[in-house]
Amino acid sequence: MSSPRPSPVEPLAARLAALPKAELHLHLEGAIEPSIVSELAARYGDSISAADVAARYATRDFSAFIEAYKWVTSYLRAPRDYALLAQETAERLLAQNVVYAEITLSAGVMLFRQQDVAANFRAIREAVRPFEPRGLRLQWVFDCVRQFGPAPAMQVARIAVELRDEGVIAFGIGGDELAVPAAEFCGVFDFAADGGLRRLAHAGEIGGPQSVRDALDLLGAERIGHGIAVARDPALADIMRERSVPLEICPTSNLRTGALARQLGQATAALSDHPLPDLLRSGLPLSVSTDDPAMFETDLLREYGALIQMGLTARELVQVAAAGFEGAFLPPADKAAYLDTFHNRAAALRLL
Repeated sequence: MSSPRPSPVEPLAARLAALPKAELHLHLEGAIEPSIVSELAARYGDSISAADVAARYATRDFSAFIEAYKWVTSYLRAPRDYALLAQETAERLLAQNVVYAEITLSAGVMLFRQQDVAANFRAIREAVRPFEPRGLRLQWVFDCVRQFGPAPAMQVARIAVELRDEGVIAFGIGGDELAVPAAEFCGVFDFAADGGLRRLAHAGEIGGPQSVRDALDLLGAERIGHGIAVARDPALADIMRERSVPLEICPTSNLRTGALARQLGQATAALSDHPLPDLLRSGLPLSVSTDDPAMFETDLLREYGALIQMGLTARELVQVAAAGFEGAFLPPADKAAYLDTFHNRAAALRLL
């Protein structure tokens, strides 16, 4: 019997795997694999199997995801817990040929749990230091939780500014974007920017186009996390193209949190419903990321596989991958060096 013919997707997926890649929207706490949760729980006297964790992770709406996130982060209690998670995450990134990532830390959650944010962060940085000579560069985003309000957000911003010289490059806001108006955080974002940090905001994930407008106009966001609501507002898309504000799109996350279905006004949604191809072809800058990869049972290679399923061409896939470097908060010379290596590799892999 002859062996089955390979799928036409497989050679393209293999070439994408060989490309050097960047990831811009990755929450460290959302990268806790079930086996690591089980190990952390055992440290604190709880017996939880990896299968139990996976069942907790199997969310299909945003509120259930938030509850699962709160539960799993309850096992991150000390610097060594964060160090273990950071080391495991760095290994997985390298295995996917990710050479640069901006990783978000839920500093607002750490403060809520009365943890020493600086101690946690230094443990994280020490854990990932051995990966730098292996070709993985990491920079960090400190994230506040919108539903906690502006005062706790300012606490996060102050610590982020203090740690700027240790690798914190940006201040962001996540959580429930419908909970507190963006206008209440203007002073916090101005403080962070005055302290030398870049500005990021989750917007247009479960909120509508106005949430994205507020992130741009009130908070000065330089990239938008998710932003799929932009597809509902052509005028807003025009503004983002004119300002060259990229979207950080996370397709699997949008399915697993119910965000895509919500934007479409449907009970459920499928990859074929995702607006990413249309947004890309309209000229809007965007990159693809995993958001909370362990919680959504994905990784960056699977996200590129999702783009293949959406019908993106090889050139479009290269365009999305290049956008990960183009949208990065890097010095111009560093960005140019990454892009030069990237395009040379893409050409060698016959993706251009």
